Amino acid sequence: MEHSRGPKKLGGYPAVAVVISITLSLVVMGVLGVLLLYSGALEQRIRKDVRIQVYLKSNLTETQRLQIENKLLSQDYVSKDPGSVTFVSKEDAAKKLIQETGEDFEKLLGDNPLKEAYLVTISPDFHTVAKIGKIKEEIQAMNGVFQVYYVEDVIEDINTNVTTISIILLAMIFILLITVVLLINSTLRLAMFSQRALIRSMQLVGAKNWFILRPFLARACGYGVLAGLAAGGLLYGLSQYAQREFHDLSLLHNQEHFLRLLAALLIIGTVVAVISTLFSVRRYLRMSLEQLY
Repeated sequence: MEHSRGPKKLGGYPAVAVVISITLSLVVMGVLGVLLLYSGALEQRIRKDVRIQVYLKSNLTETQRLQIENKLLSQDYVSKDPGSVTFVSKEDAAKKLIQETGEDFEKLLGDNPLKEAYLVTISPDFHTVAKIGKIKEEIQAMNGVFQVYYVEDVIEDINTNVTTISIILLAMIFILLITVVLLINSTLRLAMFSQRALIRSMQLVGAKNWFILRPFLARACGYGVLAGLAAGGLLYGLSQYAQREFHDLSLLHNQEHFLRLLAALLIIGTVVAVISTLFSVRRYLRMSLEQLY
């Protein structure tokens, strides 16, 4: 005996294919977004490790040394983070050099020839070759400063690499965003195809376009939210797993930025689903009977 199918419900197109399609698209986009967040966090950590070395003249008094320290701390180009200006005594420098080389040069020379120094962290806003060069000259001119040293190539390499990585990731996200919009739109248009006869029937009985559109848009909004939540859950799980497996990732993870990314994916999924549904249904509303079939 053949079971009869119930009547189709306006706006009740199949949900599974639509939700899965949107979810997978958002997950891929989210992975690229996480990579962009991690690259930004890694850049900040690398920049914080870039320091210039300010060597002091010999036989400075404690007062003169502290005057240099306070002057460095007052400069706009010095980072305001704790420990941005760190003093390294001759003794500490000697111990570190002996550990690195394995040779006690003090016994050989009979004296410690190293100079006291400050390690100064420069604010990322000043991380250009021209600005660092100007800062070097300015510090070099301070009373009591013997020499200022930094690795010039490091700043240039950081800027070049960061720019290249950011452009590549942003380009991939942009291309993927277009792909996601087209994929979601195609999926929804196929789903709408099964509703075209019902849409025309509603028109024939005098239903207004907004009355017909409303249930489709409400359903699309629900599917977009559901897909966004599913994608967010998958990304959260992947993020937690990756941080457990690779501990260094937890150092780059910013929970606030990550939650903003998940919220953005939820909004993107919902907006694209609603807009795609709007255009698809309006397309069938404008079709003639011959075009419809």
